[in-house]
Amino acid sequence: MKFVRNQWYVAALAEEVGDGLLERTVLGESIVLYRTLDGAVTGLANRCVHRRFPLSEGRLDSAGNLVCGYHGFTYDPAGTCVAVPAQQRIPRSARVPTYPVVERDRFIWVWIGDGKLADPARIPSLPFLDDPGWAVLRGMAGVKCRYDLLIDNLMDLSHETYLHSEWIGTPEVAETPTTTTTDEDACIVWVSRHMENVPCPPSYIPSMAAKGFSGKIDRWQDIEYHAPGLYLLNSRIAPPGRPPAADGEDSHAAHKKIVYAVTPSTAGTTYDFWCVARDHEVGDVEADTRGMKSQAAVLGQDVDALNLLEATLAGEPSGYQELSVNIDTGALAARRMLARLAEAGERVPQG
Repeated sequence: MKFVRNQWYVAALAEEVGDGLLERTVLGESIVLYRTLDGAVTGLANRCVHRRFPLSEGRLDSAGNLVCGYHGFTYDPAGTCVAVPAQQRIPRSARVPTYPVVERDRFIWVWIGDGKLADPARIPSLPFLDDPGWAVLRGMAGVKCRYDLLIDNLMDLSHETYLHSEWIGTPEVAETPTTTTTDEDACIVWVSRHMENVPCPPSYIPSMAAKGFSGKIDRWQDIEYHAPGLYLLNSRIAPPGRPPAADGEDSHAAHKKIVYAVTPSTAGTTYDFWCVARDHEVGDVEADTRGMKSQAAVLGQDVDALNLLEATLAGEPSGYQELSVNIDTGALAARRMLARLAEAGERVPQG
């Protein structure tokens, strides 16, 4: 599948860009990210104009300029060369391309396409990631698969029943039908699965205990996917028969907001940036440890499955036709959006 270039993608977690240099390959383009002296993040093409040495293998000087580690060509944060070894005159062409970069909601977003279209207002808003009322865990996994396979995985959660049965999967996830709606203009897909009076999966039992109820639960999974690469799962568990009040008050329930920022790296590799936010047990270190253990296990199972699937597809004979059924409705809607956007080469409208 072609990449959608005129779009914001997550290139790093905010804490990954510190005092040094960080290389990330996004949509096949190698970028070096670093903080300027005032703390802002900048992104340069990771290639010196002189002999194309990776700038990420250089260093930052005391003035906040990036010094190439091969021959010492030095660039300011705008990509302009400000020093050349052994001569005073700096060639006019001595500059490296820059990328629009925005730090928001603890993510570093980068724009790979036409810079004139890079409107920061179109970055999806995730304010709960900075809300003190939510405990937030985060990380990143590299996956050896094309990015649309990861999106398929996230859009169809019926695989939880089989791949994640000891953590978040129960038979009801696969057995319960979903409803799917789309906004073609805004390029958003919503998929909802509401399960009533069902067993609580193992990793959610502590959340249930923290909210003071036990036994069976009503379990909601509400997906909001913004093409091409941002996925939000609103997860809710509550005592059976107790929906949110008409005004939205829902303090008797436990909520998680699970974010996946899916960023294509190359044609066959993908960055999977993730955040898990919960509105209960905030500040509880033991709950954080449990949450990290559960997320690492579930994510590891997904990564193993997707790596295997990519290897299988790579050796597949041409002309093979896969089969799709009702549970694939959301994933197929996402596929259609991705294909349309990639083919048109258009900007994804958001907000």
